[in-house]
Amino acid sequence: MKGKVSLVGLTKKYGESLAVDDLNLTIEAGQYCCLLGPSGCGKSTTLRMIAGHEAVSSGQVLLNNKDVTHASPRQRGTAMMFQNYALFPHMTCLENVAYGLKVAGINKDERTIASKEMLELVGMIEHQHKLPAHLSGGQQQRIALARALICKPDVILLDEPLSALDPFLRIQMRKELKRIQRQLGLTFIHVTHSQEEAFALADVAVVMKDGIIEQSGTPKSIFEKPASAFVADFIGGHNVIVPSPSLSDIPSPFSVRADHIEITPKDEKSCHDTISVAAEIIDVEFQAQFYFVEADIGDGQRCMCFIPESQLDPLLVTSGQKVDLNWRRDQMNPFNITH
Repeated sequence: MKGKVSLVGLTKKYGESLAVDDLNLTIEAGQYCCLLGPSGCGKSTTLRMIAGHEAVSSGQVLLNNKDVTHASPRQRGTAMMFQNYALFPHMTCLENVAYGLKVAGINKDERTIASKEMLELVGMIEHQHKLPAHLSGGQQQRIALARALICKPDVILLDEPLSALDPFLRIQMRKELKRIQRQLGLTFIHVTHSQEEAFALADVAVVMKDGIIEQSGTPKSIFEKPASAFVADFIGGHNVIVPSPSLSDIPSPFSVRADHIEITPKDEKSCHDTISVAAEIIDVEFQAQFYFVEADIGDGQRCMCFIPESQLDPLLVTSGQKVDLNWRRDQMNPFNITH
């Protein structure tokens, strides 16, 4: 099966500025990989180096164990789907999709048949004669995806493809991306700054910061055990806590999930394996399925809690109330890096 991508010591410098620093990563054939991180973390630069649109300062890009570091984009067996879709405004949907085959010298009848098959795959066959200006953002995205797929690449590269869509359409389109990826069995490498998007799509997620990989693995493994304070903060749903004198038996910073915290009256006796921290309720927000509770735990630290509606005591959980926050010791995730 084709589509394995290996990055070996991949580095990109702009003058003295280091954008990507000695990246080592293997993406197996047929995987959906998301490169995830804040703006400026190096994820889009990494994608462009895989595509051949950005020169590599040092290191290698391997595709199916073949060194393609200095190959042109067309020689690599990859196809890029750009953030702005980059459709030709004067061409119909059918012509846009067929363009790659036309450049490759495929005759008109063959490329028309192949393009219509791709339009069927992305659910756009009825729009084949429309110009891009007459399509919605989601429809333009489908045409751009069909155009990327038409030359049968081993790897599809997607640079924040959902960022311009409204929230409802974004959810619909990520389901379509996953369906098409599974149906075709291709390797997809998708850049995003949204952990929700990455976790919904990815077989493997790669969290980046300052040009390096902070953590990679399945979305579930990253969420359950973030490797650093940065990862815990970035993916959300976690509290990063630096031990205070009241937690003197805990030697290092740790994270605890917001949905693992229970709120009880102050100084209520807790179980032997439970950590209890004195807190003051700062704010309570209703979020439909749960309440978002923010609490001050001293030393300038605040803790967020997700409390199911059925478990919230409105007399206890109210602004200004002194309470205890409790979690099991085995629900703590220690790490050695602070940010």
